[in-house]
Amino acid sequence: MIDLHCHILPGCDDGAHTMADSLAMARVAVDNGISHILVTPHHMDGEYTNHKIAVIQNTALFQTALDHANINLTVFPGQEVHITGDLMQAIKNDDILFADETNRYLMLELPHVEVPEYTKQMIFDLQAAGITPVIVHPERNQGIQKNHDLLYEFVDSGCLTQVTASSYLGVFGHEVEDFTQRIIDAGLGFVFASDAHNLKGRNFRMKKAFEKLAKENGQRAVTQMQENAKKIINGDLLEPDEYHHVKEKKKKFWLFR
Repeated sequence: MIDLHCHILPGCDDGAHTMADSLAMARVAVDNGISHILVTPHHMDGEYTNHKIAVIQNTALFQTALDHANINLTVFPGQEVHITGDLMQAIKNDDILFADETNRYLMLELPHVEVPEYTKQMIFDLQAAGITPVIVHPERNQGIQKNHDLLYEFVDSGCLTQVTASSYLGVFGHEVEDFTQRIIDAGLGFVFASDAHNLKGRNFRMKKAFEKLAKENGQRAVTQMQENAKKIINGDLLEPDEYHHVKEKKKKFWLFR
């Protein structure tokens, strides 16, 4: 199993603080059936900056520590890149890590509270440069929660999405859990990732998420998501199949006697 979004690299952001924390998380990841992780420390989000060279070096050190600890996990250097007006320049400066070695897929984070007005233009600029944005945890973005059509428009324009296992299992509340299911039902959720930060609330939960997905949407959906993750990390072409607008939440009607 491949995890494309994880804050397991030690001392980089609000994820693992020490190498001991990272190794403890790695053991839980393996127990979840995860064999490969794209490490994605926050980058250019206004609080954390994790330059490409530093992430590559720290990932290599982490892989050495994993091997010495006999933890059967392979890690790849990446970034959770926050959308910013400086993004295209950072790409030109070769300070951005992609999800794959061919520089096809970019793990792109939007602000939690909104979708910036320049997002569509930025997506266009990225695609013009041959880059496919993978929008991370759209189910937790308040702008998308208020306007579901935005997510459809992003996918229709060529973006992919990554939904979070913990969101699907209710860790962020029932509303987010329900919205995640409706995103998946609409064909707008392409891969699961853990977005793990620690071993408490922000844990992996990938195994349980796929078990729920199999129950709700069938084993084919599980296979498809796992194959999609493999395509992204390998830099292979991934084109959306069938997708449609997210259905509105069913309203409850109360009967008073």
